Amino acid sequence: VHGVVLMERLSRDYGSERRRLRITKLRATKFREGFHDYAIGTGGISVYPRLIAAEHRTDLKGKMVSSSIPGLDALLGGGISRGTSTLLIGPAGTGKTTLSMAYAVAAAGRGEAVAFYTFDETRWSVVERSANLGFDPLPSLASGKLVMKQMDPAELSPGEFIHEIRRAVEERDVCMVIIDSLNGLLNALPGEAYLAIQMHELLMFLNQRSVVTLLVLSQAGILGASMESPVDLSYLADNMLLLRYFEASGKVRKAISAVKNRSAQHEDTIREILMRDGKISIGEPLRDFQGVMTGIPTFIGASEKLGRDRNG
Repeated sequence: VHGVVLMERLSRDYGSERRRLRITKLRATKFREGFHDYAIGTGGISVYPRLIAAEHRTDLKGKMVSSSIPGLDALLGGGISRGTSTLLIGPAGTGKTTLSMAYAVAAAGRGEAVAFYTFDETRWSVVERSANLGFDPLPSLASGKLVMKQMDPAELSPGEFIHEIRRAVEERDVCMVIIDSLNGLLNALPGEAYLAIQMHELLMFLNQRSVVTLLVLSQAGILGASMESPVDLSYLADNMLLLRYFEASGKVRKAISAVKNRSAQHEDTIREILMRDGKISIGEPLRDFQGVMTGIPTFIGASEKLGRDRNG
């Protein structure tokens, strides 16, 4: 025969079955090798071709993107550059999703299109919490500049998800993509190795289209230096924000630091992050502590300096 198409149906321990196809032979025609996910639904068959980032090269725009939180922008050396990816990593509850939404609302306020994919929370719980901290996503959602989609890992194939992001960028001219979180996305993929490979292609595609990408990754554990991540994608991200809990003066507090920024000179300080009184603020450097990264620091200064933002 002139052409051969191999079609497979893969069963998972939980969730819907995955379907994929592979062209193994097509005479006199150049075709895309490898497996491609597809779905059979009402109205026909949808095929999600494997993404090849090298086919989408464009000129990068190096303009900085603000979060509308001055202390956070200063921590990153002025903001996040377009065409870069940022990893927000830390234990659950430290504010990773909230900071991501701050970037989303700020971008939508500038008239840019934003796509927010949430795996771990309902969209309205994210909206309500963000509104209580001074940046309400509802106007941006109503205008269509911000689109939030709640994803179900049990019903999702990786090819379908990547195709969804690609369509948003190419058809809606999305300038910012937020994935919250990689832990949820990992549940939709067959293994860690595939996540790293597919995320590499996805991030390269987004970077080459000058899209700002925010990736949320939760670590197991609350306090201590032994916290672990389900997958290590730090080498793929251009920027990295590390969030931590630490205890001081009988309270559980939160710290933030920029540990990586490929496009700007970032601060090397560890600062307290404050989420209260209807706003988010970044405190002064925790110079009076040693061992904040371990979660149980040694205090060598004055307690009255805690809980103050960098503006006093």
